[in-house]
Amino acid sequence: MADNAQGNAPQQIFEIKNIYLKDASFESPDAPQVFMRHMRQFQPAITVDLDTEAQQVADNVYDVELRITTTVKLGDEVAYLVEVKQGGIFGIAGYDETQLGQLLGAYCPTVIFPYAREVISDLVVKGGFPQLLLAPVNFDALYMQKLQQAQQGGAQ
Repeated sequence: MADNAQGNAPQQIFEIKNIYLKDASFESPDAPQVFMRHMRQFQPAITVDLDTEAQQVADNVYDVELRITTTVKLGDEVAYLVEVKQGGIFGIAGYDETQLGQLLGAYCPTVIFPYAREVISDLVVKGGFPQLLLAPVNFDALYMQKLQQAQQGGAQ
């Protein structure tokens, strides 16, 4: 009977249809002075903000967007600010609602992240600053935190 029940289960499909750069910006509001004042002792304070959003764009097709804003300060001055929106289009079918949420909220951003990380690194170097490589992100943990916050918000 177990074979029969498994035979009737919908086939699970996960495919990457496209990875794309939706938007990118780099600002160095105090250039060129920032280079003359701070480049010999470049000890920045780095802030990274992450957010994801997913939407269904067709039957079994989802668009997932990863937004990363990186602000780098030298003392009180903003040395540079990088904003990237990296997208991915995924074909997903045959998963229950919980699995789909996990795929869209954690797995797809994990797939997209290296592309966004590369864009940020390239923009920073082209802006005249030392390379910035963002540390890996545990999107599974971030997704679980979002779920817990949503549950706590619903309980209140």
